[in-house]
Amino acid sequence: MAAVAEGLETESAAVEDAARDAADAVDAGLGVPPLLAGNRLSLDLYPRGCHRLLHLCAQQVPQLLEVEFLQLSSHEDPWLLEATLARLPWSLPRLRSLVLKGGQRRNALGACLQGSLTTLPASLSGLTHLAHLDLSFNSLETLPACVPQMCGLSALLLSHNCLSELPEALGALPALTFLAITHNRLETLPTALWSLSTLQRLDLSENLLDTLPPEIGGLSSLAELNLASNRLQSLPTSLAGLRSLRLLVLHSNLLASVPASLARLPLLTRLDLRDNQLRDVPPELLDAPFVRLQGNPLGRAPPAPHSPPGTPVVPEMPRLLLTSDVDSFPVTPQGCSVTLACGVRLQFPAGATATPVTIRYRLWLPEPRLVPLGPHDSLLSGVLELQPHGVAFLQEVGLWLLFVPPRARRCREVVVRTLSDNSWSDLETHLEEEAPKRLWARCQVPHFSWFLVVSRPVSNTCLVPPEGTLLCSSGHPGVKVTFPPGATEEPRHVHMQVVHVGSRGLPALLEEPEAAASPLLCLTQSGPPSFLQPVTVQLPLPPGITGLSLDRSRLHLLYRAPPAAAWDDITAQVALELTHLYARFQVTRFSWYWLWYTTATCVGGLARKAWERLRLHRVNLIALQRRRDPEQVLLQCLPRNKVDATLRRLLERYRGPEPSDTVDMFEGEKFFAAFEGGIDVDAGRPDCVEGRLRFVFYSHLRNVKEVYVTTALDRKAQAVRGQVSFYRGEVPEEVPEEAEAARQKKGMDTLWMATLPIKLPRLRGSEGPGHGASLSLAPLNLGDAETGFLTQSNLLTVAGRLGPDWPAVALHLGMPYHELQRIRHEFRDDLDGQIRHMLFSWAERQAGRPGAVGLLVQALEQSDRQDVAEEVQAILELGRRKYQEGIQRTSLAPGDLGPPGPSALQSPEPAQA
Repeated sequence: MAAVAEGLETESAAVEDAARDAADAVDAGLGVPPLLAGNRLSLDLYPRGCHRLLHLCAQQVPQLLEVEFLQLSSHEDPWLLEATLARLPWSLPRLRSLVLKGGQRRNALGACLQGSLTTLPASLSGLTHLAHLDLSFNSLETLPACVPQMCGLSALLLSHNCLSELPEALGALPALTFLAITHNRLETLPTALWSLSTLQRLDLSENLLDTLPPEIGGLSSLAELNLASNRLQSLPTSLAGLRSLRLLVLHSNLLASVPASLARLPLLTRLDLRDNQLRDVPPELLDAPFVRLQGNPLGRAPPAPHSPPGTPVVPEMPRLLLTSDVDSFPVTPQGCSVTLACGVRLQFPAGATATPVTIRYRLWLPEPRLVPLGPHDSLLSGVLELQPHGVAFLQEVGLWLLFVPPRARRCREVVVRTLSDNSWSDLETHLEEEAPKRLWARCQVPHFSWFLVVSRPVSNTCLVPPEGTLLCSSGHPGVKVTFPPGATEEPRHVHMQVVHVGSRGLPALLEEPEAAASPLLCLTQSGPPSFLQPVTVQLPLPPGITGLSLDRSRLHLLYRAPPAAAWDDITAQVALELTHLYARFQVTRFSWYWLWYTTATCVGGLARKAWERLRLHRVNLIALQRRRDPEQVLLQCLPRNKVDATLRRLLERYRGPEPSDTVDMFEGEKFFAAFEGGIDVDAGRPDCVEGRLRFVFYSHLRNVKEVYVTTALDRKAQAVRGQVSFYRGEVPEEVPEEAEAARQKKGMDTLWMATLPIKLPRLRGSEGPGHGASLSLAPLNLGDAETGFLTQSNLLTVAGRLGPDWPAVALHLGMPYHELQRIRHEFRDDLDGQIRHMLFSWAERQAGRPGAVGLLVQALEQSDRQDVAEEVQAILELGRRKYQEGIQRTSLAPGDLGPPGPSALQSPEPAQA
């Protein structure tokens, strides 16, 4: 019966996937949908699904009498939903599977919304053939009375509801093999539940259970039991009576001990006890390879509730909040909780280290050598480096990374990517929402390295044994890979990624309205490149295409072998087996596969263009000048859908031309900005090469730089009208002259993307950098060699950037207001003199004091001059780097500082999970 229930779930999922892919092909009326073929009817993804079904029932469509699988959405009017369900026993008498759940709609953060279903009509007990009932993601507070009367039910799914109790009548389901009630409010369980001798899979995770009755040992057929994320404090010894148990999940409870008899369960292959309160584990379990114990305070004595006088008090775990001028902190065996200035959080459990250790951190700006991305990945955060590298902790350390919520969520997931043993891998990641649009990626790390947050297509992995197995995609249930017995001699890991393909791009590219493509499948593996036996791959047919009506001459199976970008048509080299919804074929090597339906004959080159379009982002470039200080220029590369909102926010303080025309860019693509027409940019920035600013485009990050421009032309006579141009690629070693650059803009293979005007207004009166009283500036340095210096030249650069904002900066630096008034009076006709005098008089008082540079950066940020603050930080970073390089050259420090070497930074395709 378990096999029957699993088969019903799989077939229902297949119908759901096919309905989603064919949604655009449904007729606008209430006729029979194209997917009503044979015994399947899926209406959960269609608008007004209940209206459609009632219309079909009223028309007495003969095919309804044959339907065995039905899917409806519960995001409907409750009265209409109840009226529709009441008709089912008479209109669909052979129904075997009923999926009636919410979750098709999502909120702004992508979380599934619950449906409106609160009960079921009593007449549904007349569905005598029903074996599979899915009521997940609804608003049920009690179990409908008709459910225990469905005697043939073998699979019952009630997850994500509001159930606080279950009726005793649930024990009247003699054929039940699978019961899922996860994410409800259950505090107790009915006694009759333990009499279900046929039950094989039971999922009670994410409830409020604090105890288990001894009668649980009566579930003689139970093979999988999930009790994670409850409030269990102890386990009954009767669990040892579950002789068929293979999987027992108990993580995230309050367990202080576990019975030693669990080690004697003959079929147990996995026991998950992570994140409990276990301090002492029986040796039989402690040494068992199938037991997971991370996150438990093993070996530590519990706190005494009433300590006698004189007993030393164990201090609480320290909490550290680091400021921006601190880049290291100590960790002792006691553990600690740390919040870094960049927003990263770390949780070191007690016992994570045996001796005190100093942790160092640095947040790197993302660039291709530090950001390993697969072809369809997106970067969501900066790059965090934690040192010392590779030192294993005795307990895993909790790491929380703040990231930008991805825009596209369908068939994608967010993971933390890290460097380990010179290769990048993805950690098991959980998402936590602190506030709207403020999300954390949480993971557990055994040692420190580089970390970043990435959005990737949904990935699935499995270990293929010599006996064979089945791998299914969790994002596209219709995508499967079947490994027969004997396909491999040694177990090997297989990794699957499925990329969703929109329904509009291909018809536009081919100029063929009926062209369509399946999801894009990528398969990779460890071990030998070929399998010993052919492996069967199943892909859904392109949307709107069914096996009963397609023209086989228009169906093309495409294949790509990385690192090549070309796609080959291998339709003639494989035997395609077609069903109503799927295409199956056999391979011995893994790579990329894509199914096309088109009248075109030579599709390899077209596939390459279509694949590039899938990975391109439509962006606009903007160049704005600050209203109060036109020499300050903001450059930004924005996704097209963010341009209007960003301009509305910026135009209060900035002005400038309209954004550039839309251009296409890849994730992680390099480009640079060149100022032309007599306008120059300060070349002292680390990201500036011969006056050209380097950029790297990441679709979810800001891609913004603010710079201060100058000109050698005489602005007293007239305004200077120049421009800024954007080019693809790295800054060339020999930067072309402006005439040569203008010629290149007209070429066929141009790297030019856009040119926007920049105007520096004419200076009036006594304005100008050389006007006013001179100020004697004594040589000084702020900071130190290791954290970075700000020299006299650097301070002059900062002074030239501040403009009319200098009083706000001065007040945030702690300068009294009467001193500001004195400076204004003394240099009343010289703005530059006011700024320089304020800045250098403050710097002279701070010379030799620790934290002065950090105070300056903080004052700039508080005065809304993030552009200058970033320049100061870039100068410090450049100085630190040169200092470390000098130390390494003289062999005074180990050479483990800095970013990972090139061999460790090869971009995965895709990144291995």
